[in-house]
Amino acid sequence: MKRISILGSTGSIGTQALDVVRQHPDRFCVAALAAGRNIDLLVKQAMEFRPKLVSVETKELAEKIKLELPSDIDVLYGEEGVTAAAVHPDAEFVVSAIVGIAGLVPTLKAIEAGKMIGLANKETLVTAGNIVMKKAKEKDVPVIPIDSEHSAIFQCLQGEYPRCIERIILTASGGSFRDLTREQLGKVTVGQALQHPNWSMGAKVTIDSATMMNKGLEVMEAHWLFNLPYERIRTVLHKESIIHSMVEFKDHAIMAQLGTPDMRIPIQYALTYPERLSISSEPLDLVRISTLHFAELNFERYPCLALAYEAGRRGGTMPAVLNGANEAAVARFLRGEISFLAIEDTIAEVMAKHDLIAEPALEDIFEVDRWARHAAFSHHVTGEG
Repeated sequence: MKRISILGSTGSIGTQALDVVRQHPDRFCVAALAAGRNIDLLVKQAMEFRPKLVSVETKELAEKIKLELPSDIDVLYGEEGVTAAAVHPDAEFVVSAIVGIAGLVPTLKAIEAGKMIGLANKETLVTAGNIVMKKAKEKDVPVIPIDSEHSAIFQCLQGEYPRCIERIILTASGGSFRDLTREQLGKVTVGQALQHPNWSMGAKVTIDSATMMNKGLEVMEAHWLFNLPYERIRTVLHKESIIHSMVEFKDHAIMAQLGTPDMRIPIQYALTYPERLSISSEPLDLVRISTLHFAELNFERYPCLALAYEAGRRGGTMPAVLNGANEAAVARFLRGEISFLAIEDTIAEVMAKHDLIAEPALEDIFEVDRWARHAAFSHHVTGEG
């Protein structure tokens, strides 16, 4: 029986992780759940899985939720609550699925406490990859990727020598607007952007998929997870989302991991590694699919991907600036304040204004993140609101 804590339990990854737990009640139990403001769903989760602790965003929400939960479930809030869930003594495995840089400190705390990490929070490695992976190595803590692309690479590398890797190839669906021209992108709406053709994800990640920033963040994440330089990390467009990523070896053999676009599969693999369990999902039928398509990802069509490669190569605080500016710009787009194309313009402008710190401490990363968000929120795009 593996005891787990889920940070971000009411989000897309968190709810699917709990579905995996639900399918295997003899293999998993829940020690702690941390959520934000969706207390109605959190109450249902807590009543079903009976964790020892739950955490919410504010004191007011904590006081409200206490009235609905049994007295044997501790209720905390804020950063202290999330940290308590991350380091809960009953938990041996922590699913880090809080969206944004808010997931960084709890993940670090879990690593320091010796917990095995299932990482679904890209920003943890994007903003502080050097610090996080150094701490994981120091504590001898496995960091197992949950993102479908990094899980695919992780699976392809089982039993292989890292020195034999030529490059890794991250596949991208192309997001909601993959068939639109740059001119057409100038007129798209928030509602259209949130309609992903293959995956069911949260709003922020779905927008990132449409701009291709999601793939850019994954490139930076892969750099830290697999210890490869950026010139050996390639991205390709693959509309079907059947091949989740590939590894090319020195002899030019390529290994790929295939499956239906169901996030429960990489979540379950992270939870059961190195074992595999059955799962109630549709099996992949290659005969029915018949054809798989691939195409180059053009930096001119997807400037956010180019910005991510640039930030990763420059290193230091630049990835944190890119991430903070992107989160702020996406929030402005979702509120209808700027256009879809203004997201990339905002990020580029904020990056251009930043004085890079080559070897940042954790405090520098958070300070730079605050600066980037403020700059992006106050940035005026010509013709925008």
